[in-house]
Amino acid sequence: MSKNKLKYFNVRKIVDLRDMVKQTTELNPGCSAFTLKDSNGNFTSITYEKFLESLDVFGTALLDLGLKNTKIAVMSENRYEWCLTYLAVVNGVGVIVPLDKELPINEMASLLSRSEASAIITSASYIDIFIKIKKDLPDLKYIISMDSIDEGKKDEILLMSDLMEKGQNLVESGNREYIDAEINPEEMSMLIFTSGTTDKSKGVMLSHKNICHDIMGVSQLLTADNRDSILSILPLHHTYECTAGFLTMVYLGVSIGFCEGLRHISKNLQEYKPSIIMSVPLILESVYNRIEKKARKENKYLKFRFGLFIASLLAKLGFKDIQRKLFNEVHENLGGNLRLIISGASALNPKISKAFRAMGFNLLQGYGLTECSPIVTVNRLEEYKDGSVGLPLAGVEVKIQNPGRDKIGEILVRGDNVMLGYYKNEEATREVLKDGWLYTGDYGRIDRDGFLYVTGRKKNVIVTKNGKNIYPEDIELYLNQSPYILESLVYGVSDPEDGETKVCAQIVPNSETIEEELGRLPSEEELHKIILAEVKKVNKKLSSYKRIRHFDIRKEEFEKTTTKKIKRYVELLSVNISNLTNKLKIK
Repeated sequence: MSKNKLKYFNVRKIVDLRDMVKQTTELNPGCSAFTLKDSNGNFTSITYEKFLESLDVFGTALLDLGLKNTKIAVMSENRYEWCLTYLAVVNGVGVIVPLDKELPINEMASLLSRSEASAIITSASYIDIFIKIKKDLPDLKYIISMDSIDEGKKDEILLMSDLMEKGQNLVESGNREYIDAEINPEEMSMLIFTSGTTDKSKGVMLSHKNICHDIMGVSQLLTADNRDSILSILPLHHTYECTAGFLTMVYLGVSIGFCEGLRHISKNLQEYKPSIIMSVPLILESVYNRIEKKARKENKYLKFRFGLFIASLLAKLGFKDIQRKLFNEVHENLGGNLRLIISGASALNPKISKAFRAMGFNLLQGYGLTECSPIVTVNRLEEYKDGSVGLPLAGVEVKIQNPGRDKIGEILVRGDNVMLGYYKNEEATREVLKDGWLYTGDYGRIDRDGFLYVTGRKKNVIVTKNGKNIYPEDIELYLNQSPYILESLVYGVSDPEDGETKVCAQIVPNSETIEEELGRLPSEEELHKIILAEVKKVNKKLSSYKRIRHFDIRKEEFEKTTTKKIKRYVELLSVNISNLTNKLKIK
């Protein structure tokens, strides 16, 4: 496909995020920027005009505390105050440091220390944690609470509400220090620590220029405006949700609502009735599995599969309205207005993406990493390939380094979205930034039409004795397609008999499906037979050197990051390799 045939929507140029908010406010002053739900279940809206005023007020208050050019951390559940903090800090105060609220206390303390944060802005749920560790953090001057707190803690804590009142008075008295502050779009304004699924987290330094380039690139691929709304489900500290689900939505004038947690997705979809959601494969697979399970339970599975086939066929012929009619119940269960789903963070099973598209949802699957602000490639609304992560954003170059006979090699990226480097880690920066290219550490290939396919992480690749590469993520995708397997982790073990690396797997069964089919709990022997049969089915699809030679069944799900990616390095540390070497038997 020629790149000049690709359809791009017109976008307005922004030079920094303050410029973005001002432009959006001028275009949509009275439109809803955020839709908020209070503890009584009542909904209110904050307009873009009010949001811009609040940014100026809070930013002015932070400068009054002496926080100019400092690093300020933010950690809470997804909420309006998180977004207010992020933009108030980067638009005239200093550097924002988003933290993962799921981190253990020692890691929170470590990241605050490493970032040299002068303040932490957080919700009441985490105040006690920061009071406890503050004494060991000489750089941390202020703990600021988004919520009201007990009287006994007020000597140690500042309240956001009090700061807002102080800032309002300062602005009204003519203080323009924040409002007129200069922003250098090429300096670090965001310090984001990676989730560390394969290694110790690194501090990624991003600039306004990096983020704005990504925002404009993504906005060229979709249509959304002040008539749209998005439900923010994924954690905002993650760059994928922050850039695409928050900042890009502000750029487009979309109204943002916040999910109360993964357990509340169904209820919140009904309440907010969003037209857009950002998701990760695990959530979409869960939704699809529930739909499929319901169809089986009602003896409508064949009808469901036939409906997907017919709907997909008719859509290709131009009869797209039929999809909504055929799957109206699914649409209503997802709020009734959902038209666009953006999936990222890890690979989506092509079966799932095809099903959602057949049911009448626009689905964009992309690829990115924190070091690229984060989005690199995206499938278009009309030009897509299931199994691929799409084409590069405008202004972003992607190439494959030293492709082998299978055309697979390391993915390299170049563009204004690429990070400045790793914070206080020149050695790690030199390893990945070379001659203007970012060496991503991911393996993949590019087809003749320019679509990128990601095959796995460089660090995860299993190399056989004769030099063949096995990508565990590919095998996991096959395993996870089984209705009897919830998730899996594939790795290599050296066989002492011949020195060859053999493929092994840790498998978590889908207990709910298995119990439902048997009508009772399976015995350990029955469970092993069921999973063995599924492994043999997968092995028939694989080359001999890729076949699984041993598997273990585990009861607990794997430890994951907040974007639901398995922490491979953690899980593989617990695998007892020595006990496997005499068990490599599956044929």
